[in-house]
Amino acid sequence: MTDPVRTDPVRVGLLGCGNVGSALVRLVDEHADLISARAGVGIEIARVVVRDLGRERDGKLPADRFTTDADAVVRDPEIDVVVEVMGGVEPARTLMIDALRAGKPVVTANKELIARHGPELFAVAADAGVDLLFEASVAGGIPLMRPLRESLAGDRIRRVMGIVNGTTNYILTRMAEAGSTFADALAEAQELGYAEADPTADVEGHDAAAKAAIIATIAFGARVSPDDVYTEGITGVTADDIASAETLGYVVKLLAVAEAHEGAIAVRVHPAMVPMRHPLASVRDSFNAVFIEGEAVGELMLYGRGAGGGPTASAVLGDLVDAVKNLVSGAKGATIGELVDRPMTPIAETESPFYLLMEVADQPGVLSAIAGEFGRHGVSIKSMEQRGIRTDARLVFITHRAREADVRATLAALRDVDQVRRVGSVLRVVGEDD
Repeated sequence: MTDPVRTDPVRVGLLGCGNVGSALVRLVDEHADLISARAGVGIEIARVVVRDLGRERDGKLPADRFTTDADAVVRDPEIDVVVEVMGGVEPARTLMIDALRAGKPVVTANKELIARHGPELFAVAADAGVDLLFEASVAGGIPLMRPLRESLAGDRIRRVMGIVNGTTNYILTRMAEAGSTFADALAEAQELGYAEADPTADVEGHDAAAKAAIIATIAFGARVSPDDVYTEGITGVTADDIASAETLGYVVKLLAVAEAHEGAIAVRVHPAMVPMRHPLASVRDSFNAVFIEGEAVGELMLYGRGAGGGPTASAVLGDLVDAVKNLVSGAKGATIGELVDRPMTPIAETESPFYLLMEVADQPGVLSAIAGEFGRHGVSIKSMEQRGIRTDARLVFITHRAREADVRATLAALRDVDQVRRVGSVLRVVGEDD
């Protein structure tokens, strides 16, 4: 005998109803027929956990479906699937673990939680035999986790590199295209809702670092936390850097880079000079894009809206449909597999070309003195140009590929050269063939 086909809708407990949660409620309502056809059964948002019951809602759900008791929703035997979009680590972590152990699939958009506690949660989900899906935790509406987990599961990923923070990309775009200062571009981003009142997590790179940790974990099957990610934000990027980049044929982007080489992993977030011919250079405003390099597949790029209620809710809904299909059929989606511990390459041991800007005394012998320090530390100069004369003299260098530790040693030595007034900006160059 075959099991009876389920006809009643799958009941969802929604933890959180902010921008993403409320957008998800709208999508479930507006796309009900499509969802039912693809999932094989209807989906009903049965309970919604909120902080304030008195706050006005958009009217898609009756008032009696809202509650402040998250524990009761997770424990409710009539709730089949839990969707977590409340954010933060606790109580979200405990609620998700309780739901998984109760045999309920969980869908989440919580990058901080997956970055910090992903391996623990993956293990709980595996033990319980239910899905834990988190497409929306990285790059908003861009499908990234599923391709890494499923489509590329049989390939060896060499590198994943991308723009995964829309706020910083908007700021850098405005600085490049409108000549805005960092402060003015940030204020614009805040007015448009791209940046929070406290933009620290975005502009200092912490948001991108959490996403980079998740990407590296999935791409390389290894335990990677945000603490393993070298993190540098964009607050030090100047108008001179933006102008120099354009003159030299580059654009400045905040990149998350995860690489695997000879059994070790290097994961970092930092501003970088990207050649204008590289696909990532054309990603503007608040858009995100991720560039994947695999041994068999070659190069892929995924592009789209990386944040916002609608795009993120779309990714959550895609996971929810998958979870419901698996729940109804008694199947389980693609797993993470067993995560391993792999050595992490420190930033000092990574290699790339570098852009260097320094203010110098415009006098005979300055180039020889500076070139001597580069040579003594094993850093080869690819190109050099002088800008300004006399008291306004500046030198701009692009190096060949060099070890970070050697470049740092060069910079330390240059600061002691009499003709060098100031060592200014230092940016890594990413995407060159060199």
